[in-house]
Amino acid sequence: MFAAERRQLILEMVRANGAVSLRELARVVQTSEVTVRRDVRALEAEGLLDRRHGGAVLPGGFTRESGFPQKSHLATAEKTAIADVAAGLVEEGEAVVVGAGTTTQELARRLARVPGLTVVTNSLLVAQALAHANRVEVVMTGGTLRGSNYALVGSGAEQSLQGLRVSRAFLSGSGLTAERGLSTSNMLSASVDRALVQAAAEVVVLADHTKLGTDTMFQTVPTDVMTRLVTDEPPPHDDRAATELQALADQGVQITVAGGGVAASGGDGMAGRRPRRDSPLPVQRRGGPTAQLRSAPASLLEQQAGERARVADMRRR
Repeated sequence: MFAAERRQLILEMVRANGAVSLRELARVVQTSEVTVRRDVRALEAEGLLDRRHGGAVLPGGFTRESGFPQKSHLATAEKTAIADVAAGLVEEGEAVVVGAGTTTQELARRLARVPGLTVVTNSLLVAQALAHANRVEVVMTGGTLRGSNYALVGSGAEQSLQGLRVSRAFLSGSGLTAERGLSTSNMLSASVDRALVQAAAEVVVLADHTKLGTDTMFQTVPTDVMTRLVTDEPPPHDDRAATELQALADQGVQITVAGGGVAASGGDGMAGRRPRRDSPLPVQRRGGPTAQLRSAPASLLEQQAGERARVADMRRR
């Protein structure tokens, strides 16, 4: 395929979907992501689209929000992997809130297998995914239906969340930066998401790598409120995404990479490079130092065992 043909096809895909990841573009035009990135740069120079981390959007994408049909076809494999990891954070008998979005919809499908769960949501898609789950109670907020993402918004939704307290909130959004945290393009959706955050003891953000570094109009979850970020592994060449992850970790957000375990927590060891999958698991306590889990030396364990034996022997005498 000639460059002009590739770029025309890329432009048609972006116009049809509002936003498309580089991975998806490369798959459709059957070329490398490096080549697609050059094509996207050329189209941006002509003012035909805007680049975003890991993808391309229509011009003016800062204020534009894609509808559910478009979002549901973006980064599907990444969203599935993120949902698998996030579901592992939920325990039997827990009460959680789950916000609207295609990634949270994937999470809800997996939560259907957790017995004794109570899920509070403003998303019709999340409720539908859990409708036939055994021993899972679904609590819907009130509010006005926003058809573009099948979510209940407005004062009715916010008022129904007053006085609610659950263990965790799972939220997604349109963009995520270390400076502003999670954000979305719609004011009504942002307001409800903030109410969901207020109801939870911990906040887990679900965002694939294409959201990293993207900033949209309305802030929903400030960085200092985020407990954990579950994301996928950025492509090797995406240094900006890795830099954003480092900045989030420096601010105390525990970062879990789907397929790679805990990538980072706190500001140790990520600067200038990607997190190692085989590094010790950091234990992060907000406001305190980051500790590493290490095995005690065998000699120390033997000394402790010998001391306990001597004390027990003295007590018998």
